[in-house]
Amino acid sequence: MKYILVAIFIFLSLSTQAQEFSEQDSTAQPRSIVDPLFDIADGIVNLISGEKWSFIPAVVYSPETSLGLGARAIRIFKTHEDPLGKLRPSSLPITFLYTLNKQVIFTTELELWKNENRDFIHARIMLADYPFKFYGLGNDLNLDEAESYSTKYAYVHLNYERQLLSGLYFGPKYEFRVDDIYDVQPAGKLATGQIAGSNGQRISGLGFVMNHDTRNNIFQPTRGWYNRLSWMSFQRALGSNFTFDQYILDLRKYVKIYERHVLVVQSFWSFTSGNPPFQHVSLIGGSDLMRGYFEGRYRDRHAVVQQAEYRLPVHRNLGLVVFGSAGQVAEQINHLEWKRMKYGAGLGIRYKLSPEGLNLRIDIAYGDQRAFYFGLNEVL
Repeated sequence: MKYILVAIFIFLSLSTQAQEFSEQDSTAQPRSIVDPLFDIADGIVNLISGEKWSFIPAVVYSPETSLGLGARAIRIFKTHEDPLGKLRPSSLPITFLYTLNKQVIFTTELELWKNENRDFIHARIMLADYPFKFYGLGNDLNLDEAESYSTKYAYVHLNYERQLLSGLYFGPKYEFRVDDIYDVQPAGKLATGQIAGSNGQRISGLGFVMNHDTRNNIFQPTRGWYNRLSWMSFQRALGSNFTFDQYILDLRKYVKIYERHVLVVQSFWSFTSGNPPFQHVSLIGGSDLMRGYFEGRYRDRHAVVQQAEYRLPVHRNLGLVVFGSAGQVAEQINHLEWKRMKYGAGLGIRYKLSPEGLNLRIDIAYGDQRAFYFGLNEVL
């Protein structure tokens, strides 16, 4: 019942963000008894949205944050005129949140498409005071082994990609993060100082990203591929106090099944070598990788996650999704085996907020716990 009440509150408070639009001209379609409610939700946004920026309440919910309240400004734009509708929209959200878990979060992120989609710039800044949980390292950890800790951290990354061939992008990436862990659980694993990163960390690394992107829409793709291969090397010469490399392969396929019915499948692989801090090893759990598990519930040098999601329309801007996932972590690559997989599944509600396809997302998932998630954009 708690999750249902939270879902109703969040949906009612933020459905008013929807832009006044429809997939088709609603006047040409038979109207149902619920259409007046959709008209109200679609229209109120005109009172809070400017020509360039939208200022909206920020509400999030997940096992990692509990309920978070704050403010968000977001701008979705194109860098120049697009009479043929072929340019990808750029976005710039700025968010401040305070959560019931006493977390304070400020984040801003730029996704900029330029030069007829041939150049892509992705930058992110995040500042946080973040009480969190650490379960340990490995694939077989009990829920009651969780220990609390608090960290103040700053995170920055900058990525530039240039189109080499149609749909194929390549470019450098820089990443920096510094943690100041100021509170750990007495007699816990972090308190012993034997876990790398338990006394804080500073990582600074360079690498590259190769991106194969043939999606027909970056917010709501119905067909195409989105595949990313990245390599990052964190070295003392760059200012890092931990030396390690990380390789990530993320493969996604979007298949249109019937009209607006879409199947999405993902295969995610993360490999780490060297001496990484616990904050930056491969992990599973959270709203992106295996909903139904706490973020970092399982973490180790290597991780693999397989996910699938089926999206279907309900009425106008309202849709449903059904999803499932399987994943694991391991200290050695040859320990990645099907019999060690953890499984999760769930369903969600989607409400389309903009003509570009930005979605309001409400999910309930089951893994080793029942978990509720609320936010913007799709997971896959």
